[in-house]
Amino acid sequence: MSSESEVLSVVSDGVLTITLNRPERRNALTGPLAEQLRQAFDRASGDDTVQAVLLHGAGGAFCSGLDLKYFQAESPPSWVEDFSSLWLATHRAIFGCRKPIVGALERYAINGGASLALACDLLVVGEKAFLQVGEIHMGMHAPMNLAWLRLRHPESTAARLALVGDRLPGPKLVELGVATESVADDDVLERARETAMMIGKAPNGVGARLKTTIRSGSDDPFVQLS
Repeated sequence: MSSESEVLSVVSDGVLTITLNRPERRNALTGPLAEQLRQAFDRASGDDTVQAVLLHGAGGAFCSGLDLKYFQAESPPSWVEDFSSLWLATHRAIFGCRKPIVGALERYAINGGASLALACDLLVVGEKAFLQVGEIHMGMHAPMNLAWLRLRHPESTAARLALVGDRLPGPKLVELGVATESVADDDVLERARETAMMIGKAPNGVGARLKTTIRSGSDDPFVQLS
């Protein structure tokens, strides 16, 4: 595995841009990526200069899910055994982030990648891009996807995504309320960046206060997974 950072984070104009940085593997998930992503969101929470977060994948794709190259290896890396706890810690950091999170869903967000897309407060998706919560087809539970679906969406939407497990394109995601808007595929990242910058430039850090108010009264969906 490359020694290059698997997650990049840069602050500019009030926006912390977090980039999943494994383009050669379509930003597939590993233990180091999960840990670095947790650290990036902890940074967002603790940095008063950050008013919004932009989350996207390098190389024009969001996230293809678990990197099976490592999870199915005969001699897997040591982090594979601890991945469930690493991944839970990542999602708890995202849930605890007070700053609004804007996601740029390019090409696809599959399984574990879908949970990151569902974690975004606002999600811009390409017209031909898709999201898939496909664990049902592998006989697997989807705890992080379900946690975000239960937090943000009605039971009918959670059932549609998790029990059918098919690929849902951008316009359908907007129809279901999973995505905020669907735009031309080449425009996804720029549109998401514009949205994040608009929030980042809002006076008096009001975005974080609005998010806190919107979230008030919602139970932490990850407590029972600890």
